[in-house]
Amino acid sequence: MVLLWGALAAANEVRPATGPVDGLGLPPTDLARVAVGTAAPDFALEGQDGEVVRLSGFRGRRNVVLSFYRGHW
Repeated sequence: MVLLWGALAAANEVRPATGPVDGLGLPPTDLARVAVGTAAPDFALEGQDGEVVRLSGFRGRRNVVLSFYRGHW
């Protein structure tokens, strides 16, 4: 009975909302700095395997699609 009461109390707890936002309250970004048709600036990120990957490393090899997203999991 106590376990059931504890589970019900936790289920009714008010928690702040998480997940995607509309972006209206976010600060402006540097998106305006790179116009359509302009080369993207070089940057480096760590891959899932721990190796550093540079955008410039793909130059001349093939088309590159960049997709940035926020993972909420």
